Amino acid sequence: MNEYFFIFLRGFLIGISIAAPVGPIGVLCIRRTLAEGKLKGFLSGLGAASADMLYGAIAAFGLTVVTDLLVENKFWLRLLGGCFLLYLGVKTFLEKPAVHAARSDQSGYFGAYISTFFLTITNPMTIFSFAAIFAGTMFIGNTSSPIVLVAGVFAGSATWWLALSFGVGLMRERLGQNLMLWINRGSGLIIFAFGVFAIAA
Repeated sequence: MNEYFFIFLRGFLIGISIAAPVGPIGVLCIRRTLAEGKLKGFLSGLGAASADMLYGAIAAFGLTVVTDLLVENKFWLRLLGGCFLLYLGVKTFLEKPAVHAARSDQSGYFGAYISTFFLTITNPMTIFSFAAIFAGTMFIGNTSSPIVLVAGVFAGSATWWLALSFGVGLMRERLGQNLMLWINRGSGLIIFAFGVFAIAA
């Protein structure tokens, strides 16, 4: 039991370390939280956490065929992800701040989740991060260790996005419409810049 706990804890810390750096997903999650509420922001982060879990499983279970396929097509994956970031950047820049909290729109919630999942999964470099971090974390003879480790990765990543969205959400009511408008414009420019960088790279 103690062994599984420490494996889970290691995965939990890996999940946080992968999710915490502020990139385009972080900016998008913060912007959605401020504009549309904590739940929409958290679901955006949960999409990224799901993609992290998938890439973590590929690295943990040593699925070299999938890894090779992703590496071989990394140009097209980066191109698709970059174009989607450009679209989101322009959309965010032009979007007017919401006056009221977002209504319970299931399609909107699903869209928030699937968009960040797509953005994260189209970054094949993520798998190299997991492969490097997972080096030395597999335990020979214990086939359930990768499952526990990947579960910890998802839990750590999801916990980070939950803390971020609810922390940012606490500030939402204190922000005026003018400030929210400038936050939208700034976020849009940052996301657009990430898209340009992804395509140029």
